[in-house]
Amino acid sequence: MSNRLDKNTLLTALQQGKLALQGQFLQGSNYTFLGKIEYHDLQLPVVYKPTRGEQPLWDFPTGTLAKREVVAYLVSEALGWDLVPPTTYRQEGPLGPGSVQQYIEHNAAYHYFNFEEADKQRLRPVMLFDFIANNADRKGSHVFVDADNHLWLIDHGLCFHSEDKLRSVIWDFAGQSIPAQLREELSRFLLLLEKDAGLNQELRRFLNSNEIQALISRTRKLVSSGCFPTPPTDRRVYPWPPV
Repeated sequence: MSNRLDKNTLLTALQQGKLALQGQFLQGSNYTFLGKIEYHDLQLPVVYKPTRGEQPLWDFPTGTLAKREVVAYLVSEALGWDLVPPTTYRQEGPLGPGSVQQYIEHNAAYHYFNFEEADKQRLRPVMLFDFIANNADRKGSHVFVDADNHLWLIDHGLCFHSEDKLRSVIWDFAGQSIPAQLREELSRFLLLLEKDAGLNQELRRFLNSNEIQALISRTRKLVSSGCFPTPPTDRRVYPWPPV
């Protein structure tokens, strides 16, 4: 199945289709399932993360990780970068409310740590996205390409905290100037955050006011500096495990 179906159709299917579980991903702290959505004549593989399967964390509010997956998609779309697969939060599922994301077929053995140089050069928006999202867990295997050579990012439950928690394996462009086009896109996104009532209403469904203000502040900082962030020196900046 092509990964590039119409997004409105995909989102409607993810929200309204019949969801059946097919298996469980075992390499994570939280319960994550491979599922299948049936919606009219469409059959769609998905990743389902039920809120009740989240392990409590000391620094993230309980029961919010699946919602942060949805925010990552909303931010990717608002930026126009098309980095995060279509994702929605639905109230009904086999194990209750949770996020449902289109599953992207890919070669799991090919990821950040063995990317060819041409693919590493495509990671500039990824590094900016992770700073904006305040991603506390950007592992190398969370970045991959599909059969159409489209770059995708997954696993964004540990994002959008109001405190600085960025941990990533991707620091390739630290301190460099942000290319003009990306800076323009960041500026447009910042304007949306500050002026677009529709986007803010969507974000308020999933984040609290402090988290939204921190998102705005991080974006404003990038636009103002015009440079890729550098790793902080006062804390750990790499996730574990890194893959």
